[in-house]
Amino acid sequence: MSGHGHDHDYDGQSDEHADHAGAASQGPRTLAVVAGINFVGFVVELVGGLAFGSVALISDAVHMLFDMLAYVMAFAASYTAERYDGGDEWSYGLHRLEPAAAFLNGALLLPMVGYILWESYQRFVDPVDIDPVLTLIIAIGGLLVNVGSVYILQGGEMSLNERGAFYHLLGDAGGSVAVIVSTVAVWQFDLPIADPIAAVLIGALVLWSAGKVLRESTAILLERSPVPSNEVRSELQTIDNVDAIEDLHIWQVCSQLTVATVRLTTQCESLADQQAVRQAVHERLAEWDVDHATVECLDATASDVVQSAATDQH
Repeated sequence: MSGHGHDHDYDGQSDEHADHAGAASQGPRTLAVVAGINFVGFVVELVGGLAFGSVALISDAVHMLFDMLAYVMAFAASYTAERYDGGDEWSYGLHRLEPAAAFLNGALLLPMVGYILWESYQRFVDPVDIDPVLTLIIAIGGLLVNVGSVYILQGGEMSLNERGAFYHLLGDAGGSVAVIVSTVAVWQFDLPIADPIAAVLIGALVLWSAGKVLRESTAILLERSPVPSNEVRSELQTIDNVDAIEDLHIWQVCSQLTVATVRLTTQCESLADQQAVRQAVHERLAEWDVDHATVECLDATASDVVQSAATDQH
Protein backbone atom coordinates (compact mmCIF):
# COMPACT_ATOMS: atom_id res chain seq x y z
CA MET A 1 0.00 0.00 0.00
CA SER A 2 1.26 3.48 -0.84
CA GLY A 3 2.02 5.60 2.14
CA HIS A 4 1.49 8.90 0.32
CA GLY A 5 -0.99 10.00 -2.25
CA HIS A 6 -1.66 13.30 -3.94
CA ASP A 7 -4.76 14.25 -5.85
CA HIS A 8 -4.58 17.53 -7.71
CA ASP A 9 -7.57 16.87 -9.93
CA TYR A 10 -11.05 15.58 -9.33
CA ASP A 11 -13.92 15.75 -11.75
CA GLY A 12 -12.19 18.42 -13.81
CA GLN A 13 -11.89 20.90 -10.97
CA SER A 14 -8.27 21.84 -11.54
CA ASP A 15 -8.50 22.31 -15.30
CA GLU A 16 -11.67 24.38 -15.14
CA HIS A 17 -11.01 26.69 -12.19
CA ALA A 18 -10.35 29.68 -14.45
CA ASP A 19 -13.47 29.01 -16.50
CA HIS A 20 -15.55 28.76 -13.34
CA ALA A 21 -14.22 32.03 -12.00
CA GLY A 22 -15.04 33.81 -15.23
CA ALA A 23 -18.39 32.17 -16.01
CA ALA A 24 -19.96 32.37 -12.55
CA SER A 25 -20.31 36.12 -12.75
CA GLN A 26 -22.20 38.10 -15.35
CA GLY A 27 -19.00 39.21 -17.07
CA PRO A 28 -17.16 42.49 -17.53
CA ARG A 29 -19.51 43.85 -20.20
CA THR A 30 -22.14 44.55 -17.56
CA LEU A 31 -19.66 46.65 -15.60
CA ALA A 32 -18.70 48.54 -18.76
CA VAL A 33 -22.34 49.39 -19.51
CA VAL A 34 -22.95 50.52 -15.93
CA ALA A 35 -19.78 52.67 -16.05
CA GLY A 36 -20.97 54.41 -19.22
CA ILE A 37 -24.42 55.09 -17.79
CA ASN A 38 -22.99 56.52 -14.58
CA PHE A 39 -20.54 58.75 -16.44
CA VAL A 40 -23.47 60.38 -18.24
CA GLY A 41 -25.28 60.77 -14.91
CA PHE A 42 -22.18 62.31 -13.32
CA VAL A 43 -21.82 64.96 -16.04
CA VAL A 44 -25.50 65.92 -15.87
CA GLU A 45 -25.63 66.11 -12.05
CA LEU A 46 -22.34 68.02 -11.77
CA VAL A 47 -23.38 70.63 -14.31
CA GLY A 48 -26.79 70.92 -12.64
CA GLY A 49 -25.35 71.17 -9.13
CA LEU A 50 -22.89 73.89 -10.11
CA ALA A 51 -25.49 75.78 -12.12
CA PHE A 52 -28.28 75.60 -9.54
CA GLY A 53 -26.24 75.75 -6.31
CA SER A 54 -27.13 72.37 -4.77
CA VAL A 55 -24.32 70.82 -2.71
CA ALA A 56 -26.41 67.66 -2.38
CA LEU A 57 -26.55 67.37 -6.16
CA ILE A 58 -22.80 68.03 -6.44
CA SER A 59 -22.16 65.37 -3.77
CA ASP A 60 -24.27 62.86 -5.64
CA ALA A 61 -22.42 63.74 -8.86
CA VAL A 62 -19.03 63.15 -7.19
CA HIS A 63 -20.39 59.87 -5.85
CA MET A 64 -21.29 58.88 -9.40
CA LEU A 65 -17.83 59.87 -10.63
CA PHE A 66 -16.05 57.67 -8.12
CA ASP A 67 -18.48 54.85 -8.81
CA MET A 68 -17.81 55.19 -12.53
CA LEU A 69 -14.05 54.95 -11.88
CA ALA A 70 -14.71 51.92 -9.67
CA TYR A 71 -16.66 50.23 -12.46
CA VAL A 72 -13.90 50.99 -14.98
CA MET A 73 -11.28 49.40 -12.72
CA ALA A 74 -13.56 46.45 -12.02
CA PHE A 75 -14.15 46.05 -15.76
CA ALA A 76 -10.41 46.15 -16.48
CA ALA A 77 -9.68 43.58 -13.75
CA SER A 78 -12.46 41.21 -14.88
CA TYR A 79 -11.57 41.57 -18.56
CA THR A 80 -7.89 40.87 -17.94
CA ALA A 81 -8.53 37.92 -15.60
CA GLU A 82 -10.94 36.23 -18.01
CA ARG A 83 -8.70 36.55 -21.08
CA TYR A 84 -5.19 35.94 -19.76
CA ASP A 85 -4.43 32.72 -17.91
CA GLY A 86 -1.03 33.98 -16.77
CA GLY A 87 0.86 30.88 -17.94
CA ASP A 88 3.01 28.79 -15.64
CA GLU A 89 4.22 31.79 -13.66
CA TRP A 90 0.70 32.63 -12.43
CA SER A 91 -0.77 29.33 -11.27
CA TYR A 92 -4.30 30.70 -10.80
CA GLY A 93 -4.19 33.18 -13.64
CA LEU A 94 -4.78 36.85 -12.89
CA HIS A 95 -7.93 36.45 -10.81
CA ARG A 96 -6.24 38.19 -7.86
CA LEU A 97 -6.81 41.41 -9.79
CA GLU A 98 -10.46 41.26 -8.72
CA PRO A 99 -9.99 41.71 -4.94
CA ALA A 100 -7.09 44.13 -5.54
CA ALA A 101 -9.28 46.35 -7.72
CA ALA A 102 -12.16 46.08 -5.27
CA PHE A 103 -9.89 47.16 -2.38
CA LEU A 104 -8.66 50.15 -4.37
CA ASN A 105 -12.25 51.06 -5.23
CA GLY A 106 -13.22 51.02 -1.56
CA ALA A 107 -10.20 53.10 -0.59
CA LEU A 108 -11.05 55.72 -3.22
CA LEU A 109 -14.44 56.23 -1.64
CA LEU A 110 -12.95 57.52 1.62
CA PRO A 111 -11.60 60.88 0.34
CA MET A 112 -14.94 61.42 -1.37
CA VAL A 113 -16.66 61.24 2.02
CA GLY A 114 -14.26 63.90 3.32
CA TYR A 115 -15.10 66.17 0.39
CA ILE A 116 -18.83 65.75 0.88
CA LEU A 117 -18.62 66.51 4.61
CA TRP A 118 -16.47 69.59 3.99
CA GLU A 119 -18.88 70.98 1.42
CA SER A 120 -21.80 70.26 3.74
CA TYR A 121 -20.10 72.15 6.57
CA GLN A 122 -19.56 75.14 4.28
CA ARG A 123 -23.26 75.16 3.42
CA PHE A 124 -24.20 74.98 7.11
CA VAL A 125 -22.04 78.04 7.76
CA ASP A 126 -23.09 79.92 4.64
CA PRO A 127 -26.37 78.62 3.12
CA VAL A 128 -26.73 79.00 -0.64
CA ASP A 129 -29.97 79.48 -2.53
CA ILE A 130 -30.74 76.69 -4.99
CA ASP A 131 -33.05 76.42 -7.98
CA PRO A 132 -35.43 73.77 -6.62
CA VAL A 133 -37.34 72.95 -9.82
CA LEU A 134 -34.33 72.27 -12.06
CA THR A 135 -32.46 70.58 -9.20
CA LEU A 136 -35.44 68.29 -8.66
CA ILE A 137 -35.59 67.40 -12.36
CA ILE A 138 -31.91 66.48 -12.46
CA ALA A 139 -32.14 64.53 -9.18
CA ILE A 140 -35.02 62.46 -10.56
CA GLY A 141 -32.95 61.85 -13.69
CA GLY A 142 -30.07 60.66 -11.48
CA LEU A 143 -32.40 58.29 -9.64
CA LEU A 144 -33.56 56.83 -12.96
CA VAL A 145 -29.92 56.29 -13.96
CA ASN A 146 -29.25 54.44 -10.70
CA VAL A 147 -32.38 52.30 -10.97
CA GLY A 148 -31.54 51.44 -14.58
CA SER A 149 -28.00 50.45 -13.57
CA VAL A 150 -29.28 48.27 -10.72
CA TYR A 151 -31.63 46.55 -13.16
CA ILE A 152 -28.75 45.82 -15.54
CA LEU A 153 -26.44 44.52 -12.80
CA GLN A 154 -28.82 42.51 -10.62
CA GLY A 155 -29.64 38.86 -11.15
CA GLY A 156 -27.49 35.76 -11.07
CA GLU A 157 -24.33 35.24 -9.04
CA MET A 158 -22.20 38.38 -8.80
CA SER A 159 -18.45 38.58 -8.41
CA LEU A 160 -16.88 40.73 -5.68
CA ASN A 161 -16.45 43.60 -8.14
CA GLU A 162 -20.05 43.31 -9.30
CA ARG A 163 -21.28 43.17 -5.71
CA GLY A 164 -19.21 46.24 -4.98
CA ALA A 165 -20.79 47.99 -7.95
CA PHE A 166 -24.23 46.87 -6.75
CA TYR A 167 -23.63 48.33 -3.26
CA HIS A 168 -22.44 51.57 -4.84
CA LEU A 169 -25.54 51.75 -7.00
CA LEU A 170 -27.81 51.24 -4.00
CA GLY A 171 -25.94 54.04 -2.27
CA ASP A 172 -26.34 56.21 -5.36
CA ALA A 173 -30.06 55.52 -5.45
CA GLY A 174 -30.35 56.43 -1.78
CA GLY A 175 -28.35 59.58 -2.46
CA SER A 176 -30.68 60.58 -5.29
CA VAL A 177 -33.69 60.05 -3.02
CA ALA A 178 -32.01 62.24 -0.37
CA VAL A 179 -31.46 64.99 -2.94
CA ILE A 180 -35.09 64.80 -4.06
CA VAL A 181 -36.42 64.95 -0.49
CA SER A 182 -34.10 67.82 0.50
CA THR A 183 -35.00 69.78 -2.65
CA VAL A 184 -38.71 69.41 -1.91
CA ALA A 185 -38.04 70.56 1.67
CA VAL A 186 -36.20 73.65 0.42
CA TRP A 187 -38.87 74.38 -2.16
CA GLN A 188 -42.02 73.79 -0.14
CA PHE A 189 -40.94 74.56 3.43
CA ASP A 190 -38.10 77.08 2.92
CA LEU A 191 -35.52 74.88 4.72
CA PRO A 192 -32.15 75.57 3.06
CA ILE A 193 -30.43 73.47 5.74
CA ALA A 194 -32.06 70.38 4.20
CA ASP A 195 -29.59 70.48 1.29
CA PRO A 196 -26.37 70.03 3.34
CA ILE A 197 -28.15 67.51 5.61
CA ALA A 198 -28.94 65.43 2.54
CA ALA A 199 -25.27 65.67 1.51
CA VAL A 200 -24.20 64.32 4.93
CA LEU A 201 -26.61 61.39 4.54
CA ILE A 202 -25.12 60.65 1.13
CA GLY A 203 -21.67 60.72 2.73
CA ALA A 204 -22.84 58.15 5.28
CA LEU A 205 -24.09 55.89 2.47
CA VAL A 206 -20.77 56.20 0.68
CA LEU A 207 -18.89 55.32 3.88
CA TRP A 208 -21.08 52.24 4.37
CA SER A 209 -20.39 51.13 0.78
CA ALA A 210 -16.64 51.66 1.22
CA GLY A 211 -16.56 49.69 4.47
CA LYS A 212 -18.36 46.70 2.97
CA VAL A 213 -16.14 46.53 -0.11
CA LEU A 214 -12.96 46.98 1.95
CA ARG A 215 -13.93 44.23 4.39
CA GLU A 216 -14.73 41.72 1.65
CA SER A 217 -11.65 42.46 -0.47
CA THR A 218 -9.32 42.46 2.56
CA ALA A 219 -10.66 39.07 3.65
CA ILE A 220 -9.70 37.63 0.25
CA LEU A 221 -6.30 39.36 0.04
CA LEU A 222 -5.36 38.15 3.53
CA GLU A 223 -6.68 34.66 2.69
CA ARG A 224 -9.32 34.44 5.36
CA SER A 225 -11.31 31.22 5.10
CA PRO A 226 -14.70 31.89 3.45
CA VAL A 227 -16.23 28.95 5.35
CA PRO A 228 -15.95 27.80 9.00
CA SER A 229 -12.82 25.63 8.89
CA ASN A 230 -13.63 23.86 12.16
CA GLU A 231 -16.95 22.66 10.76
CA VAL A 232 -15.30 21.48 7.55
CA ARG A 233 -12.63 19.65 9.54
CA SER A 234 -15.23 17.94 11.71
CA GLU A 235 -17.22 16.87 8.66
CA LEU A 236 -14.17 15.46 6.88
CA GLN A 237 -13.28 13.41 9.95
CA THR A 238 -16.61 11.56 9.67
CA ILE A 239 -15.58 10.04 6.32
CA ASP A 240 -14.97 6.30 6.48
CA ASN A 241 -11.31 5.30 6.95
CA VAL A 242 -10.22 8.85 7.79
CA ASP A 243 -8.15 8.68 10.96
CA ALA A 244 -7.39 12.40 11.47
CA ILE A 245 -7.19 15.69 9.59
CA GLU A 246 -3.57 16.75 10.03
CA ASP A 247 -3.78 20.01 8.09
CA LEU A 248 -6.55 22.00 6.41
CA HIS A 249 -6.39 25.35 4.61
CA ILE A 250 -9.25 27.01 2.71
CA TRP A 251 -8.96 30.39 1.01
CA GLN A 252 -10.14 32.36 -2.01
CA VAL A 253 -8.11 33.49 -5.00
CA CYS A 254 -11.03 35.71 -5.98
CA SER A 255 -14.70 35.78 -5.02
CA GLN A 256 -15.47 33.10 -7.62
CA LEU A 257 -12.59 30.70 -6.92
CA THR A 258 -12.22 28.88 -3.59
CA VAL A 259 -9.19 26.65 -3.03
CA ALA A 260 -8.35 24.10 -0.33
CA THR A 261 -5.46 21.86 0.68
CA VAL A 262 -6.01 18.87 2.96
CA ARG A 263 -3.53 16.51 4.57
CA LEU A 264 -5.07 13.56 6.37
CA THR A 265 -4.17 10.16 7.80
CA THR A 266 -6.17 7.10 6.85
CA GLN A 267 -6.70 3.49 7.93
CA CYS A 268 -6.89 2.33 4.30
CA GLU A 269 -5.69 -1.17 3.48
CA SER A 270 -5.58 -0.74 -0.30
CA LEU A 271 -5.01 1.90 -2.94
CA ALA A 272 -8.66 1.59 -3.96
CA ASP A 273 -9.77 2.48 -0.43
CA GLN A 274 -7.38 5.43 -0.41
CA GLN A 275 -8.77 6.69 -3.72
CA ALA A 276 -12.30 6.36 -2.34
CA VAL A 277 -11.28 8.54 0.60
CA ARG A 278 -9.89 11.21 -1.72
CA GLN A 279 -13.06 11.19 -3.79
CA ALA A 280 -15.22 11.49 -0.67
CA VAL A 281 -13.10 14.43 0.57
CA HIS A 282 -13.52 16.22 -2.75
CA GLU A 283 -17.27 15.66 -2.67
CA ARG A 284 -17.57 17.03 0.86
CA LEU A 285 -15.45 20.06 -0.02
CA ALA A 286 -17.58 20.70 -3.10
CA GLU A 287 -20.59 20.97 -0.79
CA TRP A 288 -18.75 23.90 0.85
CA ASP A 289 -18.28 25.51 -2.60
CA VAL A 290 -14.61 24.61 -2.87
CA ASP A 291 -13.71 24.71 -6.57
CA HIS A 292 -10.20 23.27 -6.51
CA ALA A 293 -8.65 21.02 -3.86
CA THR A 294 -5.39 19.21 -3.28
CA VAL A 295 -5.69 16.17 -1.01
CA GLU A 296 -2.75 14.31 0.52
CA CYS A 297 -3.36 10.94 2.18
CA LEU A 298 -0.91 9.53 4.72
CA ASP A 299 -0.85 6.07 6.18
CA ALA A 300 -1.82 6.40 9.84
CA THR A 301 0.66 3.72 10.95
CA ALA A 302 3.53 5.28 9.02
CA SER A 303 2.62 8.70 10.41
CA ASP A 304 2.73 7.34 13.94
CA VAL A 305 6.19 5.83 13.33
CA VAL A 306 7.53 9.17 12.02
CA GLN A 307 6.08 11.07 14.98
CA SER A 308 7.52 8.49 17.44
CA ALA A 309 10.98 8.80 15.86
CA ALA A 310 10.82 12.58 16.11
CA THR A 311 9.88 12.30 19.78
CA ASP A 312 12.76 9.91 20.49
CA GLN A 313 15.24 12.36 18.96
CA HIS A 314 14.17 15.00 21.45
